Amino acid sequence: MKTIQGVLWDNDGVLVNTEQLFYESNRDLLLPYGLDLTPKQFFDWFLDNNYGAWHVLVGQGHAIELVDRLRAERTELFAQRLRQARQLAMPGIEHVLAALRPHVAMGVVTSAYEQHFRISHAATGLLPHFDFVLTREMYGDSKPAPDGYQLGLQRLGLAAAHCVAVEDSPRGLRAANAAGLECIVLRNPMNRHHAFDEAFCVVESMAELGAVLASFVPGMAPVGGQLEAFL
Repeated sequence: MKTIQGVLWDNDGVLVNTEQLFYESNRDLLLPYGLDLTPKQFFDWFLDNNYGAWHVLVGQGHAIELVDRLRAERTELFAQRLRQARQLAMPGIEHVLAALRPHVAMGVVTSAYEQHFRISHAATGLLPHFDFVLTREMYGDSKPAPDGYQLGLQRLGLAAAHCVAVEDSPRGLRAANAAGLECIVLRNPMNRHHAFDEAFCVVESMAELGAVLASFVPGMAPVGGQLEAFL
């Protein structure tokens, strides 16, 4: 049985329930330009291929200056919606983190920029569980490049073989694998249709995630049953 000493966590869609807000922010900005962004397009373009929907605007003949302006507007719109959200922490995640914390080192490796990360965690109470947070400004190329996870392993001071990553997107999974990490993928409404064939495993709930992680940590009590009761 695999044992681990460290866990590297994605943020959006894993720690906080923000993917829908980000999708809606992009969709609403693109609607006036004739693009009704569907959830499937959002997943394929933003969470899998990592090039957003800007290529569609450029293909329609819009200037790159428009794309730059819309990016800036999206940054502010997303920040506004994060501030307005009442509860962003994923249900049950605090129980999983609290159970893990005495046994393993943990860090966050996110594609979110610091501004959005800090707003999304303003009231979650989750950050004390982590040894560090790496936001997008802090490493080279974004996921699916391995840069963030490679830096995360350096900060943990551990080899990839002794750690796992937790992700919810194909590009995040590819980034973790490229850094030598086995990766657990957490299902959510946005990624239900994707197979994630390269994942170490795919879990359907926070309770299942807690049970899998507990199985990797000698001496750690199972948390799956407790989470089922909580959820």
